[in-house]
Amino acid sequence: MSLRWLAFPVLLLASLAIIGLAVGGFVLLLAYPNLPSIEALSDYKPKIPLRIYTADGVLIGEFGEERRSVVKIDAVPALLKNAIISAEDERFYQHSGVDYLGVFRAAYSNVVTGGKRQGASTITMQVARNFFLSSEKTMIRKVYEALLAFRIEASLSKDQILEVYINQIYLGQRAYGFAAAAQIYFGKSLQQLSPAEAAMLAGLPKAPSLYNPVVNPKRAKQRQMYVLRRMSELGYLDTAQVAEAQKASLVVKREINDFAVHGEYVAEMVRQMIFERYPEDVYTKGFRVYTTVLKEEQEAAYLSLRKALLEYDRRHGYRGPEGFVELTEDTDEAYDEALSDYSDSADILPGLVLDANARQVKIFHRGGETISITGEGLKFAARGLDEKTAPNKRLRRGAIVRIMKDDKGAWQIVQLPDVEGAFLSANPQDGAIKSMVGGFDFNRNKYNHVTQAWRQPGSGFKPFIYSAALEKGFTPATVVNDAPVVVDPFLTGGQVWEPKNYDGKYEGPMRLRTGLAKSKNMVSIRVLQSIGTQYAQDYITRFGFDAEKHPPYLTMALGAGSVTLWQMVRAYGVFANGGYKVEPYIVSRIVDDRGTVLAQAQPQMAGDEALRVIDARNAFLMDSMMHDVVRYGTAARAMSLGRHDLAGKTGTTNDFIDAWFNGYQPTLVGIAWVGFDQPRKLGNGETGGTTALPIWMGYMSKALKNVNESFMPVPEGVVSVKVNEAGRQSPDGKPEFFLRETLPPEAGAAESSSKTPDEVKSQVF
Repeated sequence: MSLRWLAFPVLLLASLAIIGLAVGGFVLLLAYPNLPSIEALSDYKPKIPLRIYTADGVLIGEFGEERRSVVKIDAVPALLKNAIISAEDERFYQHSGVDYLGVFRAAYSNVVTGGKRQGASTITMQVARNFFLSSEKTMIRKVYEALLAFRIEASLSKDQILEVYINQIYLGQRAYGFAAAAQIYFGKSLQQLSPAEAAMLAGLPKAPSLYNPVVNPKRAKQRQMYVLRRMSELGYLDTAQVAEAQKASLVVKREINDFAVHGEYVAEMVRQMIFERYPEDVYTKGFRVYTTVLKEEQEAAYLSLRKALLEYDRRHGYRGPEGFVELTEDTDEAYDEALSDYSDSADILPGLVLDANARQVKIFHRGGETISITGEGLKFAARGLDEKTAPNKRLRRGAIVRIMKDDKGAWQIVQLPDVEGAFLSANPQDGAIKSMVGGFDFNRNKYNHVTQAWRQPGSGFKPFIYSAALEKGFTPATVVNDAPVVVDPFLTGGQVWEPKNYDGKYEGPMRLRTGLAKSKNMVSIRVLQSIGTQYAQDYITRFGFDAEKHPPYLTMALGAGSVTLWQMVRAYGVFANGGYKVEPYIVSRIVDDRGTVLAQAQPQMAGDEALRVIDARNAFLMDSMMHDVVRYGTAARAMSLGRHDLAGKTGTTNDFIDAWFNGYQPTLVGIAWVGFDQPRKLGNGETGGTTALPIWMGYMSKALKNVNESFMPVPEGVVSVKVNEAGRQSPDGKPEFFLRETLPPEAGAAESSSKTPDEVKSQVF
């Protein structure tokens, strides 16, 4: 009887087992043929983002849904492999796709002990799920996952599987794969990771959002501690290494767009160009685009522009806090929430005023630090501490302000400037762009003022009028009267025009050279009046300007048309390279993810006579005159750079709306501009020489640091003779350059009454 009772449960279990095996076999029979092909793994081609680099190989931009850097398994350090295996699949190298011991262990924990639910997915199963299956938690999906794991193990080696996993797994912050995550979270390569960092990254696959060290640093730390403990238990780290890693203070990058150089405007411009060329593949095929921009020059332009705009802003006073919030709680979390809508602008940080009086302001800034600013740090914002100041302009509890450190490391209250600016530089010999900064802060204003902003060039347009005049027989010694003029409406396209010099002063007859150096408006107007507006409008197209943007009126003499910085770089390049219009370019080459060159720039080169747009002699005379702008004219402060090969022209528009400096040296041309997006007065005295020139100087001081001085050679047909103030040849005069056919008469020589104004330009205009 007892044997019969004992046999019954045995037979029942055996029957159930047979039924289970039969059902399992039936499921296997149905499911296995329907499993997806794993060719996607054997021919692994992940989505790799578009990456943009400087000419010297520094990453300045990355675009794509998935931020990924693909690495071979041989390039993955053992430290990281061990951390991943400890966290995700300790028996990875022993099982055949499904870890049965892990399954039983998870079942025991989930059912018998009633503890926290555990999974038993191996690395191979995770690869199967990530590539081929949905994330829904159903029994059918788990069966398919296990079957796929067996198929993968039968087709790929363990290292191949681990390589795919390391490159494919999502780890938060749009990072796919451990190489991308190491760069995004720590700014390091895989080889540079410490045990603490490797453990932090290895803890992410389980729940990338939950254990994200940027979003949830406390939970990320807890997960890191677990991974370190497992590494110790499995013998990958000894006790001392674990203790050191547990105490290590990790510096986690909070900003995902943190590149080694500020080239945001360059990267965005190039992204648009590549998208137009490869619209289907631009963000997935791993294109690498190398620009012509140089890291050091780009950073010099960025820093110089920001410094100049902040100095301009400081000159015009404190406007008050950016906003106000009501503080109902005194906790770091509440303070962080109050600052959540205010982004950092590089080293200019948003801060929350907690308390303020005339001598001290307490400010909280992101990260949990509260600082006290006193003395010099309050000087700029002093009016905000005056009790008579309107409440919406006053520094008080709840005010949102901006703070940054000065050169000595002390905190000060500042503000983001309302004014905008831009800078562009290029090699005039081949058109290669060396730096481009399209505004104060790309994240605040993505409008690229280099290519998109059409602004009046002001006096910076005068050299093109003067160049046209040289073609008409004028010389640098031609005397023109700097005296007031009144222009009829039909000559201006509007009302009666009574232009003035920017300083309101008139100096009477002067040479053309002096008129340009001192930027005399009356001289330019009279020159244009003499050569004709229609002729000038046609002539300026040689430099790449659009005729329709410069109506044929006398206002053209003062730069009342519209230009972009890109156009101005190209146009001033003509003077710098001896008369050739060379098209600027910014993309040097495009390569695919395997390094195959897909496109290579074929730049134009100065010296190609097919590109000549003005005579070499004309270019030389203009270059000579623009050297005097820097030597003693409106840009004389540039002489502090200690170079004698600099030339250029300041530009200031009517009512001080736009400020420019357009300058060059034979190997480098740079254009700086300052103005408001909604045009308004910059302020009295805010000229090109005051406001824009410092940007150019700051850049050139770095870009030309190790560049020898060079000068344009004197072309054949240009001679030097001494002339007096009247522009006549005189042994007591000063040397001046002339075309051989436009030599002036000697002082006292009788002039033929039959000569036309075009033949004799030594008279006063």
